[in-house]
Amino acid sequence: MENNFADRMGAAAFAFRGYNTTNLGRTPELLEHPVYRPFLEAQLRRASELVADTLHRPCDLVARVANRQESTIDTFGEDVGLILAIELAQIEILDQLFGVKYHKARMAMGYSLGELTALICGGVFDLETVLPPILELCDDCAALAHDVTMGIVFSRGPALNLAAVHRLCLEINQENRGVISVSSYLSPNTVLLLGQADTIDRFKELMGPVLDGPVHLRKAAGQWPPLHTSIMWDRNISNRGAKLMHAIRGGFRKPEPPVLSLVTGKISYNDYNSRELLTRWLDHPQKLWDAVYELLASGIEVLIHVGPDPNLVPATFKRLSDNVAAQVAAGPLNRLGMHAMKRIINRPWLNKVISGRVALLRAPFVTHIIVEDWLLEK
Repeated sequence: MENNFADRMGAAAFAFRGYNTTNLGRTPELLEHPVYRPFLEAQLRRASELVADTLHRPCDLVARVANRQESTIDTFGEDVGLILAIELAQIEILDQLFGVKYHKARMAMGYSLGELTALICGGVFDLETVLPPILELCDDCAALAHDVTMGIVFSRGPALNLAAVHRLCLEINQENRGVISVSSYLSPNTVLLLGQADTIDRFKELMGPVLDGPVHLRKAAGQWPPLHTSIMWDRNISNRGAKLMHAIRGGFRKPEPPVLSLVTGKISYNDYNSRELLTRWLDHPQKLWDAVYELLASGIEVLIHVGPDPNLVPATFKRLSDNVAAQVAAGPLNRLGMHAMKRIINRPWLNKVISGRVALLRAPFVTHIIVEDWLLEK
């Protein structure tokens, strides 16, 4: 693990994690650390006040972390504040104690709730502005989650027929037994589905003749707020969110560094469209794979994972790196060796000549920093 990456920020990107069924990670250890504790306490208290004021119930995130109380679906509103507070504290610690300047990074991205943190750190909004309107939607999201199941659809062979996946979801929806929708495109052969009632089971029952090749569906344990799906149309959550976005202050500057939006999979934020993208963020699927490619194509060498126990983005990069290494070992590139291949793929003009997707070959050479681990090792 990098001992000091402050001088590599020009080739670095930040990745903020989103909601999961567990959201503490190693934060209790950081809170117990005498040097880190003031930063964690300040951000957790700041978020606690916003949660309490918006949801009209007591909230003490410092005590929750100290007591190691993990998440349930009924704490979803608190969890939103918890995740953002932890991420903001980690960025502040890196800046104040280790000279890691967030604004000097090449770019940033955030999966799900992490995109909010990227916008806050990038100077587009502040926590007091953007968190309350999101919190106002949380109780309804949590209520919907009691009837929602996550399904992971994947193929160990060819890429999924994404159009067929989408069409099958729509065909199940018109049965009027619940809504099923893609929540995230993780890779060409993996998508996350969220579905009400028995719609995930219906998808599994019907997908065989519809999707090409050997395709599998595994249900994930736990209850999941249906963010980034059309289930958010229930209770008019998306429209209410859009209405709330009209009145929030700020949003009239580009984020610094640029933010890869998982709504579009590209750097799409300008100096006025943050409200529009956040409204779409509520019910549009996350284009994680497109963002992963954009990170690699930009030439990043260091990816800094922010938040408690980041798992999804590191796991996506690990699978990609393993697949690239296996493909190289099995093919003609094996004669070059990994170091020679690294020299080749770092020539941008050659990338364009060889293939539009050659940047994926860079995955094994990216250094990954898990901030909470790095801080505790320091």
